[in-house]
Amino acid sequence: MQPSSTETGLIDPDALTADERDRLDIGVIGLDATGTVLSYNDAASAFSGLSASAVTGRNFFHDVAPATWVPAFYGRFVAGIRRGRLDERFEFIFGSQAQPLRARVRLSQGREAGRYWVVVEPLETLGAGQSREAVIAAVGQRSRAEPVDPSLCEREPIHLPGSIQPNAVLLASDADSFAITAHSVNIADMLPESGASLAGRRLGEVMPPAFVNLIRTRLAAGTLSDGRSLRTTVALPGADALHYAVVHAHAGRIIVELERAPDRPEDFGCASQLDVKTAVVSLRAAPTLAEAARIAACEIRMLTGFESVLVYRFDAEWNGEAIGEDKTDDWSRSLLGLRFPASDIPAQARALYTKARSRFVSDRDSVPVPLVATTPEAGNAPVDLSYAQNRTLSPIHLEYQRNLGVNGSMSVSILVDGALWGLMIGHHRRPHYVSPETRAAASVLTDAFAMRVQEIEGRRLWAERQAHLDIEARLVRRLTRSDDFVHELTSGPETLLDLFGATGAGILSGGNVTLIGRSPPDEAVRAIADWLKATLPAGETAYASPALGTVFPQAQVHHEIASGLLAAFVDDAREHLLLWFRPEVTSTVTWSGDPRKPVIAGSGSVAVLPRRSFERWVEERSGSATPFAEWQVSMAASFARAVEGVVLRQRRKIDELTGLLAEKERLLAQKDLLTREIDHRVKNSLQIVSAFLHMQRRQVTDPDARQAFAETAARVMSVARVHDSLYQAETIEEVDLGQTIENLCNDLVGMAGGVHAVDLTAEPGLMVPYRKAVALSLIATELVTNAFKYAAKPAGGSRVAVTVSGGEAGAVRLRVCDDGEGLPDDWAQARPRGTGLGMKLVRGMLDQIDARLEVANAPGACFTITA
Repeated sequence: MQPSSTETGLIDPDALTADERDRLDIGVIGLDATGTVLSYNDAASAFSGLSASAVTGRNFFHDVAPATWVPAFYGRFVAGIRRGRLDERFEFIFGSQAQPLRARVRLSQGREAGRYWVVVEPLETLGAGQSREAVIAAVGQRSRAEPVDPSLCEREPIHLPGSIQPNAVLLASDADSFAITAHSVNIADMLPESGASLAGRRLGEVMPPAFVNLIRTRLAAGTLSDGRSLRTTVALPGADALHYAVVHAHAGRIIVELERAPDRPEDFGCASQLDVKTAVVSLRAAPTLAEAARIAACEIRMLTGFESVLVYRFDAEWNGEAIGEDKTDDWSRSLLGLRFPASDIPAQARALYTKARSRFVSDRDSVPVPLVATTPEAGNAPVDLSYAQNRTLSPIHLEYQRNLGVNGSMSVSILVDGALWGLMIGHHRRPHYVSPETRAAASVLTDAFAMRVQEIEGRRLWAERQAHLDIEARLVRRLTRSDDFVHELTSGPETLLDLFGATGAGILSGGNVTLIGRSPPDEAVRAIADWLKATLPAGETAYASPALGTVFPQAQVHHEIASGLLAAFVDDAREHLLLWFRPEVTSTVTWSGDPRKPVIAGSGSVAVLPRRSFERWVEERSGSATPFAEWQVSMAASFARAVEGVVLRQRRKIDELTGLLAEKERLLAQKDLLTREIDHRVKNSLQIVSAFLHMQRRQVTDPDARQAFAETAARVMSVARVHDSLYQAETIEEVDLGQTIENLCNDLVGMAGGVHAVDLTAEPGLMVPYRKAVALSLIATELVTNAFKYAAKPAGGSRVAVTVSGGEAGAVRLRVCDDGEGLPDDWAQARPRGTGLGMKLVRGMLDQIDARLEVANAPGACFTITA
């Protein structure tokens, strides 16, 4: 499209009638202060494909052109209205249209009160991008040839897209010289003074010196690589707004990503610290994985505003399952409980999710911004964007989203023990911008969910292992007192059948077969043993399969009782073998689409395309048993080694038998270790968070912000203290409240610089449940911190008395009194002297544990909590 005959800066919409505006070849849109469309001329209708009657009365930024709800467009609009002078000129690409349009935009204030103008001058129509256009062509000409190789998707170099999303600007420089080697072509959007060419220039010539020095410092400290980044805001030379900056180092380059920051974060629904705290508290209270997933989906949807949020878990074969979901009432398709084939998220995409742990796409149909090299020499190697926040998605994945009916999207990695466990996925049917602060909040909440998964799964595993260790220990004790290990393991109060959830078990020893439960006949067991001897590599002693008949066809006839096999050789000669059997379990799996057709054939340069159907597809499964867990295979091998001593040396010396028993009792004693390790890790993680908060506090100059960081650090440390007490305690369910509060008060006095004192009186050995200990520790933190702040003498310092005692019927009493002037009579109705967050938190904790609060002056403020 050629430039229009009328330019945006040369027209006065107020001076034209509606008919005259309709005759223009420039779009002229009238809005009120909220963004509601008051008028819409014919040119605007032609550009957007929407009639004036269809858009009048609707919100331009949310309903008509949602891709404009970004700081670069809506942010300018609302900031101009606030300052009482709206006059902005900039270029913008409308990518969600049938044909993307690059246009010059002017925002101005009308002469009529409450009227504002958006003038859109088309500059040129654009392609959707070479890769995207190839996919579009392949969609129209896709082949029906079969079969299609899904592994073709895994060969796509998605870490080298050659472009970024248009909401950002990217600079790449050499990590040693800081010479700029590549940049996005929209560099002038944020660095208007950078000049036409960046060839031969260094980062310090176009970016603020303090910012570049900070990059050098972080680079020298080794904190800009391996997924770590620098996040800050910068004032760019010649720019009229602050910008968010994210910097990381990778593959010999420094990558700088810049996004325009809004005048006020709340213009874009920025998540608050209280939102995140409340969500984390809810997550911590979730008793099951299903409930934690439901809460996480709900809280993250409220934070981010997506229409649908899924908690997506990978299985052992990388198929996915939606285990949690929260969506708007008008979101038609529920994906909860559906399975997705592994090819939906191929291997190279999963690898990226372990590196760049969050990915937000505001507009699926936006036109990618290409990266260009500053010189031919600099362009020899493409820029690796593995860790980039604004990397464009694969055109094939964008087509997948289009088929799913999704435009704006979010994916945040759920990493458990450093491994990719699943994804937190957000979907929106229209373009959807999420501010960087909210993106960070969603990432933090996803990490909190991952920690809760680790806790829940760890406790479940601990319980299962404990039960098996108890049975195994009793079996081993009996073995040490018997000459017949086969008899001891197949008869009596406990047998092999009580291990590993088996329905059948057996022992092959010296050519003899002894079976219990529902097991295959003797000859079938001998055939299995021969097959294992020939198949299992030397040095390996244990084997497990949920579908024995698929790898050993002779066993297929026994699938009803022995589809699952767990086996462990006792000795190196493989003359003695322990076996456990599980029956076939028929099951129904509901997939989102046919898993046998994860992709369809493309054409031309696009070999494959994503599937188009996501309708429920039910698969009936048979021939498999419930799989044996990895820890069960490992424990079977360990148990076989314990039996090995009895088999080969039935008459071993008493000290050897005692040593074996001691080893098994040591294993049994470790039943508490798993839970304690969980509490230890949580404590360490919370201490790291507290340390980060202290570090951030030292970099903040605003007194209120510094106080907020200090209070937050104290709250985090209070929870850490409870976990430390759990780790040190003799039991794993209860905490010594007096010791915990004493340690906590010492921490608070230390954090306050030692200017205050706490006199503690605590009943020794007062044990309370973990949940109650967390709530009382948080309450104590708030009350003692408030006493330090508001009861201090003019000369400095305050003295606080803290009492912890037991009451009737298992109740406990926490009393915190200061030596200040006391509370005014109307303190409950008076406006808080601070933010009021502390007392809100106290009341929330009181409600959680069904406790009551009594307040009196004696003569200083005195708070008594009975729980």
